Amino acid sequence: MSAAADSPSAAEQAARLVVGVLGGTGDQGRGLARRLAMAGNTVIIGSRAAERAAAAASALGFPQVTGASNEDTARAADIAIAAMPWEGHGTLLAQLAEPLAGKIVIDCVNPMAFDQRGAYPIAVPEGSAAQQAAAVLPGCRVVGAFHHVSAVVLLDPDVAEISLDVLVLGDDRAATDLVQALAERIPGVRGVYAGRLRNCGQVEALTANLIAVNRRYKAHAGLRITDI
Repeated sequence: MSAAADSPSAAEQAARLVVGVLGGTGDQGRGLARRLAMAGNTVIIGSRAAERAAAAASALGFPQVTGASNEDTARAADIAIAAMPWEGHGTLLAQLAEPLAGKIVIDCVNPMAFDQRGAYPIAVPEGSAAQQAAAVLPGCRVVGAFHHVSAVVLLDPDVAEISLDVLVLGDDRAATDLVQALAERIPGVRGVYAGRLRNCGQVEALTANLIAVNRRYKAHAGLRITDI
């Protein structure tokens, strides 16, 4: 039997991952932690204050979800999700470069602001939040994903399946395959490869359009890609 045949599939690898959610005490971080825990993954919620992370983890009610400081979360996790607010994104990730070295980092941060007319994207010098993450984490494989998943839906106990395609962007095929498989552990979700990391800016910015859709139609809209 070949070595390739002996290698675990991306789905098998994804099932074994310890997932760290950095800056994960907000709605998006807790929602992703909840859904991945429901799928069977061990999850660590990270925060600047370990006690705040522990409280957020305890509130979710899963024994395999714990809380820790962002640094301890980065060290203990097999794969990390960057879910912190945009305002502290680059600074926090730069501080975690050493404990994250060699790992896949999934960036789901959407650089946006709000005014009286609604949400709008913020220009990022590197091109996108994901590209900023790659710049401050040269020892990591950065993948953009989970930008368009409604935190309200993730946290809703009455929603068993989430009808959604998660766009996955990155420059490393093995990393994007693994992130697609991780996304698909959430019932109803499909991971779809959507290009190189340099194309992440328009994916992040599209979140502002989805917010406008949601406001107009009082919905929690997501995306589906047709014909694949």
